[in-house]
Amino acid sequence: MTPPPQVCVGAVAVDGGRLLLVRRGRGPAAGEWSVPGGRVGPGETLAEAVVRELAEETGIEGVCGSLIDWVERIDDDHHFVILDFAVEVLEGTDPVAGDDAAEAAWVPLDQVAELQLVEGLAEFLHIHGILDVIA
Repeated sequence: MTPPPQVCVGAVAVDGGRLLLVRRGRGPAAGEWSVPGGRVGPGETLAEAVVRELAEETGIEGVCGSLIDWVERIDDDHHFVILDFAVEVLEGTDPVAGDDAAEAAWVPLDQVAELQLVEGLAEFLHIHGILDVIA
């Protein structure tokens, strides 16, 4: 039986023609690349969660911008409602993987689709004008 939905956030940070990505170290998408993000904590605003997850997973500080869109991921063990926000990074420093991220990297936009991305991410980024090509 699928558990109740959990509210999650994603941080979509583009800087200098690069997208900030993390390779998940554990959880349902372990080994796959995604934007930094995770669950919203009790009493935490969406913007606070975006900034916290960004810092925890990459060591990079940023400012939460506008909502890009939302997606749902449902399987037998999880039901995530993920709200993805644009993020402005405060400094374009090199990311350092932390928390549940196995790796963190700035990836040139024209190379993002070559990675093993979480399901639906390439299409999401393409639909919202972040990636020109997804194949």
